[in-house]
Amino acid sequence: MATIDGEDTLSEETLSILGHLNELRIRLTWAAGSLLVMTIVGFFVAEPFLNEILKPYGSQLQVLRPTEGIETFFLLAFTIGAILAMPMMVYQFWLFISPGLTKSEKRYVYFFVPTTVLLFATGILFAWFILVPAAVNFLSNFQNDIFLVEWSGTEYISFILLMLFWLGVSFEMPVIAYFVGRFGIIQASALADQWRFAIVGIAVLAAAITPSIDPITMLLTMAPLVVLYGLSIGTAWIGQRQFDRSMAIE
Repeated sequence: MATIDGEDTLSEETLSILGHLNELRIRLTWAAGSLLVMTIVGFFVAEPFLNEILKPYGSQLQVLRPTEGIETFFLLAFTIGAILAMPMMVYQFWLFISPGLTKSEKRYVYFFVPTTVLLFATGILFAWFILVPAAVNFLSNFQNDIFLVEWSGTEYISFILLMLFWLGVSFEMPVIAYFVGRFGIIQASALADQWRFAIVGIAVLAAAITPSIDPITMLLTMAPLVVLYGLSIGTAWIGQRQFDRSMAIE
């Protein structure tokens, strides 16, 4: 068996794989622990959040099952916990990938973590103040002379939380594009060349996020996503340059 400096190369590879798996276990443990702690915190603040979420609807929600009220409360507490734990989870992800980066690239943690959290929070705020009132108003008043629209607790809270979550995730496009370019998966020029398909994809995504067929709501959703796609081309170009430099060094 081939050896280098008297050491078994296969053993080195095995130890390297085991080391990565152990590091992954540590990071997942920290992420899960932070999620658990923040979910507990969420139980203490879920009630005022629930009262705030009910404002666009304007009335109390129906409870169709004996356990639906507590299920809705648990769902909201978990969501609050996930949002509060996001900075720690993002930081653990960064710690996991940072050993593969150079010293100068590791300094990007001071940009990466705050930017990720800021973009996610911006997406949530945009959804809450712009999209949620428009969507709830449209769906609650659609043909109200024919249909009596009454939302159950689980349906309403799930609807609101999913809209907030997916728009928050959609606002992460520039960060995702950076890593796509950083690992050489796609080039920024390809993103720029395929802008027409991107517009169609953004329209489909906007339709999925906002169930309202109101074209104004659709356009309000698409506008920031189109801007973010343009920013994503720039961040992918930055990541691509770093990837090219690392390949040249190797």
